[in-house]
Amino acid sequence: MPNPSVFEIFWVFLRLGLTSFGGPIAHLGYFREAFVVRRQWLSDQSYADLVALCQFLPGPASSQVGIGIGLSKGGLAGAFAAWVAFTLPSALLLMGFAYGVMYWSAETLNSGWLHGLKVVAVAIVAQAVWGMANSLCADRVRMTVAVLACCMVLLLPMAGAQVLVIVLGGLFGWRFLSVEAKAEAEAVWSVPLSRRVGGILLAVFFALLLLLPVLAELLGWRWLQLVDSFYRAGALVFGGGHVVLPLLQAEVVAVDQVSSELFLAGYGAAQAVPGPLFTFAGYLGSVMSSAPTGVVGGVLALLAIFLPAFLLVLGALPFWQVLREQVAMRSALAGVNAAVVGVLLAALYDPVWTTAIRSAEDFVLALLAVLLLLWWRVSAGWVVVFAAVSGAVFF
Repeated sequence: MPNPSVFEIFWVFLRLGLTSFGGPIAHLGYFREAFVVRRQWLSDQSYADLVALCQFLPGPASSQVGIGIGLSKGGLAGAFAAWVAFTLPSALLLMGFAYGVMYWSAETLNSGWLHGLKVVAVAIVAQAVWGMANSLCADRVRMTVAVLACCMVLLLPMAGAQVLVIVLGGLFGWRFLSVEAKAEAEAVWSVPLSRRVGGILLAVFFALLLLLPVLAELLGWRWLQLVDSFYRAGALVFGGGHVVLPLLQAEVVAVDQVSSELFLAGYGAAQAVPGPLFTFAGYLGSVMSSAPTGVVGGVLALLAIFLPAFLLVLGALPFWQVLREQVAMRSALAGVNAAVVGVLLAALYDPVWTTAIRSAEDFVLALLAVLLLLWWRVSAGWVVVFAAVSGAVFF
């Protein structure tokens, strides 16, 4: 099928940016439903390959997956359109909240509609796990890999558990899954960037990581210090989402640029908006005590925290495309993809299930959402609306 226009890419991701509640794992479920199931822009195998790559890279995994999809379908313009559209709704909401933070009641941030959105994330992730398991764990060996990966992530209390199980899954696939991997049809995955361009982008990523702290210290420019702080936060965090919060707190609260009260208020608001949690940076940049603040500070913080994601995913994809075409790599990817299913299954339990399901009523709403998604094939956007209304009425 012909590639969509840049405008279509922007429009689809804008709808996702307006409706994708539930955090990065839920976002991957929304993406799969939108691009693999409904529009068939890429296969389950290609999607899992991209998810696996973004799990290896530091930064916001769901945003990087979106950038990768936009790049494959519309080149650099498509990648930028996908990022802007998915990021814009939550960024505008949080930067607007920064101006009205003193007038927003705490009850609004803990209302029933928000709880309904947390519950629907259970259904979204369950749908993604179900669909990916059917296509990527078609035999008992790969299903065993997925289940063991899930067990390891849940039982190993370490920050790098997800990366570890994906690596182990790849090693197992490389050694034992060659026959199955060779039998699979080669997925179509277009990356309109050369390896030379990818190498340059990766070099720029590391150069900025090393030079920005030095330049910020030598020149003493406040805007450069802001860019350095948020660039490092985006470049050094693995797992994305909530994992970035301690880094941001150290960068802004510990140096008295943002009070603890303002930080926590913004964090609460970030739970109530769709899209990537990294847009919390736009709020923090807007409420800084030293210039640049307001819109200028918010935009600078947003660009700085997402820039590493752009450089890494655009720099790595050309090499990833070459590697995944090799027979040995396809064997390894068979194990990696099975492990990714296990990682998503673990995330379905913690934090998605443990955060959202606290009563029989919560379970009933999640079960109805799963029914609508999997068997009635209702659009995820409408299911989100149903869950929010149900939460507002019953919780």
